[in-house]
Amino acid sequence: MRLLFPLSSIFRSLGSRSILARSSVFRASLSANFTLSKSSRRFFNMNAQELSQYLADAPPSVVRLEIEKHFNALNDKQKRYAHFISQASLAGNRIVLRQVSPESENIYDFIISLHKAAGDDWKALAQRVGVDEKGLAAFLEYSAQFLGNAGNYKSFGDSKFIPRCDESVFAALASSSPDAEKYYKATNGAIFSSDKPGLLHLGFTDEGHLTTYYPDSPTITKDEIDAVAKWMQSKGLLPENTRLRKTEGGDFELLIASAVTAIPAQGGDIGKDTEHVVSEGPLEGKTIKLVYGDYAKEMAAITEFSKKAAENADNETQEKMYLAYAKSFEEGSLLAFKDSQRYWIRDQGPMVECNIGFIETYRDPAGVRGEWEGFAAVVNLERTQAFSKLVQSAPELIPLLPWSKEFEKDKFLSPDFTSLEVLTFCGSGIPAGINIPNYDDIRQQEGFKNVSLGNVLSAKSPNEKIPFIAESDLEIYQKYRDAAFEVQVGLHELTGHGCGKLLQETSPGVFNFDKANPPISPLTGKPVTTWYGPGQTWGSVFGGLAGAYEECRAELVAMYLSCEFSALQIFGFGDGTTDIDGEAGDVLYASYLSMARAGLTSVEFWDPKAQKWGQPHCQARFAILKSFLGAEDDFCKLEYKNDDLSDLTIHLDRSKILTSGKKAVGDFLQKIHIYKSTADVENGSKFFSDMSAVGLEYWGTKVRDVVLKNKQPRKVFVQANTYLDEATGKVTLKQYEPTLEGMIESWADRDI
Repeated sequence: MRLLFPLSSIFRSLGSRSILARSSVFRASLSANFTLSKSSRRFFNMNAQELSQYLADAPPSVVRLEIEKHFNALNDKQKRYAHFISQASLAGNRIVLRQVSPESENIYDFIISLHKAAGDDWKALAQRVGVDEKGLAAFLEYSAQFLGNAGNYKSFGDSKFIPRCDESVFAALASSSPDAEKYYKATNGAIFSSDKPGLLHLGFTDEGHLTTYYPDSPTITKDEIDAVAKWMQSKGLLPENTRLRKTEGGDFELLIASAVTAIPAQGGDIGKDTEHVVSEGPLEGKTIKLVYGDYAKEMAAITEFSKKAAENADNETQEKMYLAYAKSFEEGSLLAFKDSQRYWIRDQGPMVECNIGFIETYRDPAGVRGEWEGFAAVVNLERTQAFSKLVQSAPELIPLLPWSKEFEKDKFLSPDFTSLEVLTFCGSGIPAGINIPNYDDIRQQEGFKNVSLGNVLSAKSPNEKIPFIAESDLEIYQKYRDAAFEVQVGLHELTGHGCGKLLQETSPGVFNFDKANPPISPLTGKPVTTWYGPGQTWGSVFGGLAGAYEECRAELVAMYLSCEFSALQIFGFGDGTTDIDGEAGDVLYASYLSMARAGLTSVEFWDPKAQKWGQPHCQARFAILKSFLGAEDDFCKLEYKNDDLSDLTIHLDRSKILTSGKKAVGDFLQKIHIYKSTADVENGSKFFSDMSAVGLEYWGTKVRDVVLKNKQPRKVFVQANTYLDEATGKVTLKQYEPTLEGMIESWADRDI
């Protein structure tokens, strides 16, 4: 699980052939940036403001991940270890592209082929094919945002973005080289297509949205996906490295990511049978076939790089970890992947930290299949000290949460918690903090790890605007927002995702609580009546809502415990005594302001046409803002005088954070924690859905309109590359300028 991007920004970009419409409204709003060709014929049925949210950032905010001094501190073997992990991670980039949209891989190849055609002179290339400066700028801006999101849908929000120029600009650039033209034609107009509004968002096919997790399956339904998930659960077959295809005959194929293209000789995770006839339920009589070799070429490369990483490991634990990774990626075994995560937990205090695989499930509309990601990072020893102190303090902090010990782990499994400087992060976007593994059985019984990504947190955009914060609060907000976010990351990842017990029948007749005397629910004052059954997990019970729900729970834990001044002292603020007016109080105030602003700006990622959320973290933070606004004694208000809300600002009463604010957070947190702990999916889903409901009139129209008018460009990160001299075994580092051209060059140099 991950904490995506600083709350102090507006987050990151955090899901047939046609052209954007030539309506007069659209033309008037974008005439300075967008010229329509005479061949444009389709009418896009959106008003100008609705349409503007789908245009690429102009320009995107390009920042560099600074890593050189940290990388240079490694010894030669550690540098090789980091290099091979980076190579294994990046070898999966084409997997990410295919997981985003059918056209993304061809767009990627189009951009890279144009880089080769341009050499070091983009302007000369543009002049050669008759493209002016504005047209070239629109292409470069789109390309940098595309590469930063590993696809043409925002990684934070799952909505499509479209170039701010006419299609003829891209066509002209494509004419500069045969390869560019080939890849451009292969996109089939999908770079600009916008005639089906539903396809501008990732989601279930039967709701009119786009997904590639269920390929070649236009008629597959949510009910069928759920039924296959239940069958997989009954067989003990994990879903993260799979895709699901519905055949023309109505049967199903589970596509398993692996280097091998046939079931391994010793069998897969559930034996040697690859065809199974469903014996009961809505799919009774249907066949589910296991098909190995999805992404076979990429998985083979990832396997070989993983073996090379194992050869350069610092210790036996790291070696076993990467051999388990290699087995998983070669054979498609998630049981082997779980072994890799067990070794990863045991690899305490490494100089080079990593994780790699099909990990986070946010982009699968069903919330169970993982997106490829991998990272290599160098530990920042100085900043890690604060997180180590937080780990030591966790056993004292967690009992302060608003539930009894029956709803908490029997023993807190102290994890490794490190501050990292990212060398390589391959995926659709880079988070600010990570808490994994996501497997409940490992987390509950063996432990987990937390990491904070320091150079992501510290990366700054020049001249960043900060709407919705009152002028009187700006000085404190700007001074302490980074510190507040570091505290938030720590508490969110360690105590948020790390706390809580799932009451469960672990096997038939065996319970992890006293079934004869069940715990008393603080919500009802009566013994609990629901719990998880054998084989059930948090994700399988709460389904697609689980991601947003859990992120909300972790955020609330962080907000609640940040009111403990002993926690703020760990990070160097105050002496541990309660002082709302001192520096620790400034950090706390900045934290609550940041969360309120995050909740407000989150409505950008709510789709008014489908009336659904496009991003779990945003749904979570909006729900928290509503709890602030519903707190007693006018703790938090949105203030404005203008009817169009153009002067909208957040007013949060600092003097009431420890009273009204903390109580509102605690009440909200207690409910969603107990519902999760007891598998009360009916009450939990209804409560959280109500808390995060937007509606069209106020939030979904008036507030959303002013948020869209004030939205800031997303950060995209330029990362370094590493190069191995086979003769000497030395690894060198190359960094790139934080420019549009630098971003493209960095990816072209990777040659993947």
